[in-house]
Amino acid sequence: MRDDLTGQIHFADNLDVLATLPAGSIDLIYIDPPFNTGRTRRRTQLRTVRSEDGDRIGFQGRRYDSITIGTRRFSDLFDDYLGFLEPRLVEAHRVLATHGSLYLHVDYREAHYCKLLLDGIFGRQAFLNEIIWAYDYGGRPRDRWPAKHDTIFFYAKTPGEHVFDRDQIERIPYMAPGLVGPEKAARGKLPTDTWWHTIVATNGREKTGYPTQKPLGILRRIVQASAPPGGLVLDFFAGSGTTGAAALELGRRFILVDDNPEALEVMARRFAGVDGIEWLGWATSAAGAAGDPEAGCRRGSDHRC
Repeated sequence: MRDDLTGQIHFADNLDVLATLPAGSIDLIYIDPPFNTGRTRRRTQLRTVRSEDGDRIGFQGRRYDSITIGTRRFSDLFDDYLGFLEPRLVEAHRVLATHGSLYLHVDYREAHYCKLLLDGIFGRQAFLNEIIWAYDYGGRPRDRWPAKHDTIFFYAKTPGEHVFDRDQIERIPYMAPGLVGPEKAARGKLPTDTWWHTIVATNGREKTGYPTQKPLGILRRIVQASAPPGGLVLDFFAGSGTTGAAALELGRRFILVDDNPEALEVMARRFAGVDGIEWLGWATSAAGAAGDPEAGCRRGSDHRC
């Protein structure tokens, strides 16, 4: 990504984009891939062909036509899920800087499998934390303990050389401030590896309408700790763009990737009016209708697309 850009947002397959990123170019990666729910998922399959008048603009200004060749259905159950993640995590390791870190956000269904996969790619010594995001929201089954947490695995590319800036992390109140004295109570304490953040409320100001949106507070804490000021943050399962929003707020740059048109529509609204963002494969101008990956590029949008 060019140094004069604040952010870059790709409407593309993340494995294709990862392959174009230089080795060692990323300071921090956070990803929240689709959870292994057992649902059958559907993806529209597109083929791109070089064309001078193509409806998409790719790297170095090359134009492409996109051709729909069908809809693929796949299960995200165990074998497919890990097979899907592995090449992307291998690329994630490659593009991380020596001082870089990866945060992988998963739920209880596949956390243990993902831990083994990450150990194999990064090495067991690179594992730093299992962060628990705890919340008390949603339904309560009658036949088992309610699952009210997600897991975030924290790995360093090179343990001991990774960025972890304690001074940048927003402190939290003591639960019993009377036991620690007024000075410490006023300063607050550093969070532990158990984070209590309520999920994004359906009627809250933060809500974007994206179904799996994560709280900005979680991403803010991760970026504060593990991305140096001005550093480059990557999220290649970008969803609603919360990682980019946190990076933007904290003075870091970002690359976001998603192949879901709904995600790009949400991000187009979320980052409307923000200067210095390059859109690849997606139009954001008034010339193209919201949610149209083709119109703005085809009609000569002023925005990069």
